[in-house]
Formats: sequence, structure tokens, C-alpha cells
Amino acid sequence: MYSAEMAPKEIRGQLGSLFQFFFTLGVAVSYWVDYGAAQHIEPSTAQWRIPVALQLVPGGILGLGMLLTKESTRWLAQHDRHEEALQSLIWVRGGDSVEVRMEFHEIVAGIEEEERQTAGVTWREYWLPANRYRIFLAVTLQIGAQITGNTSLAYFSPQVFQAVGAGQNALLLSGFFGVCKVVSCAFFLLFLVERIGRRWSLLAGSFLMGMYMFIISVLTQRYPPMGSGTLTPPAIASISMIFLEAMTFNISWGPIPWLYMSEIFPTRVREGGIAVGAATQWLFGFTLSQVTPAAVNNLRWKAFLMFCCFNWALVLYTWFFIKETKGLSLEEMDILFNARRTPISVLAYRHDDKSSDDDV
Repeated sequence: MYSAEMAPKEIRGQLGSLFQFFFTLGVAVSYWVDYGAAQHIEPSTAQWRIPVALQLVPGGILGLGMLLTKESTRWLAQHDRHEEALQSLIWVRGGDSVEVRMEFHEIVAGIEEEERQTAGVTWREYWLPANRYRIFLAVTLQIGAQITGNTSLAYFSPQVFQAVGAGQNALLLSGFFGVCKVVSCAFFLLFLVERIGRRWSLLAGSFLMGMYMFIISVLTQRYPPMGSGTLTPPAIASISMIFLEAMTFNISWGPIPWLYMSEIFPTRVREGGIAVGAATQWLFGFTLSQVTPAAVNNLRWKAFLMFCCFNWALVLYTWFFIKETKGLSLEEMDILFNARRTPISVLAYRHDDKSSDDDV
């Protein structure tokens, strides 16, 4: 939310996607820390105590860094602290200029317009048609990100690799799996986020991930793992599909839901809207962390087929419900998400989308 409020709209997508990049970077580091602990520490409680303790380092750096940042420009302007808001914007833009002043006045005008329309934030405001649709998107996008199957792969990558025939190489492959996620997320951040847009990233990502999951399900059904620890050609093919799934996730359903969620809410309900979306993400992430081991052990190839169906269902969801937000300022989002847009009425007004997009 902070990066969305402080970033210029031209690079807001890249900065918003840094959340996913550093998340995947942390996951990759944790894989290699676990691998190193398993290889070089004698079996004892130290094998898990040391990796857990090392998490205090980045947490401490983050806590110290927060002390050096300024408050959000939009939050300050919303609380009538305009001079502080201007100084915050000048600070984050690296200096004063005519463009910075114009941006500041645009921010203030947008906030004043919101406050004129509705005085005082109440829960009822979250259920206004336009905001209700935004909350629907925040919740369903985060659910979608979880049911792609990547969360299950990330949490239980050694077990998943063993399920497709990796044998004793499962922990090592998990380390390279993490590196693959970081590289693909960095590629998306640097070259794709502001070029192909949010909607097409989600469409292509869900279709491709569904295809990868389908291939894995077919291979593991036709060629069950031998249990000998030897990598067979079907196992190598399945492992390749898992790596491709990780790469695709990190240029689509990994960063986009967080970015999209931070963009679509007006200032008045942004905190609550993002909080609802984030809570949904962690709730479904926790749920999948509980059911994945049983699903992989009991369903085996059917678990991958299940994720295939989920991904292809997300293609339809994205096509009908997701609006493109690339290049729009936060103040322009109200034009896109007008009061007519609700989860049901979107289908009725679908034929108007192309003309409304051109107008924006």
C-alpha cells in the first residue's frame, strides 16, 4: 500500500511488484539455508534452530529502515497536513519541480473530491457498489493466487519433487526451484510489468500453469515414480514443468494480485480493502499448507489435475472480471471502477469494456 501511494504511476507497477520479488528472494534463501543445514550440521535441534534464528536479520533491517521513511503523501494530505504531504512527495521524488507540484495538486484534488462525496469512513462505505466490486476483486485475486498450486509447491517443494520422482535430489532441486522463482520475478519486474499489463499477465499465466499441471498429472499417472532414486525421463519432464510453473507464476499470479490490489482502492478505503485482501491471502495460504501434504500423498497425480482445473477456471475469471489498470493514476481508478461495476453487472456490461477502455 505504501509503495502504491508513493510511487509515480509510470513505475508503480515495478515498485509494487518488488513485494513479490523480495518474497521469492527470501524463499530462495531459505531453501539454500535449509539445504546447507542438512548437509553441514549434524542431526540435532540446531538443524532447525539456526535457520529460524537467521530470520531475525532481515526483520531487524526492515524495522530499522521503517524509522527512516516519511509518512505517505496521500495519508498526510487526507489528514489536512498539506505542507508535510508536499515535503514527503518532494523527498520521495528526489527534489522539487513543477511536475512534483502538479502531482501534489492532483493528489489533493482527488482526496478532496473523495471527502466531498462521503464524509467519515464507515463499514457501510465498503459496501458501496464500486467499493464492493473492488473488495470482491481483492479477495478473489488472492484466492486465485493460492489455488494456482504455486503456494503448495513453495511450501512443500521437497515432497512435491519426491512425488514426481526426484528421489534423493528433492532438497537440492528445491534450492534451484527458489532461484528460478527469483530470476523470473526479476525479469517480470524489469521488462514486463509495464509492457503487457495486468490483465494479460493473469490470462496467460493461468492458462500456461494449467497446461503445466495437466502435463505433470499425465506423466505421473502414466509413469509413477520408481522409488529407486534414479531420475527417469518422465520425472525429468515433470520437474521441468514444475520449474516452468514457478517461472510463470512469478510473472503473473505472484506479483499481479498484490500490485492490482494496491492500485484499485480509493484513499478512503484503501487500508481496509488491502487488509481484507491480505487476510484472505494468508488464510488460504494457511489452508493449503494444511491440506497439501494429504493431497499429494493420497491423490497423487489427481492433485496436479485439480490444480490444472483451478488454473483454467482462473482464465474465465480473469476474462470476465479483471479490468486493465496499467498506466492509470490512483485518482483515475474511480473512472474505471464506476458505481455500475459489480461482480454480477460486469457480465451484463461486458460489451461496453472496449469503448470504456479507449476513453480512459
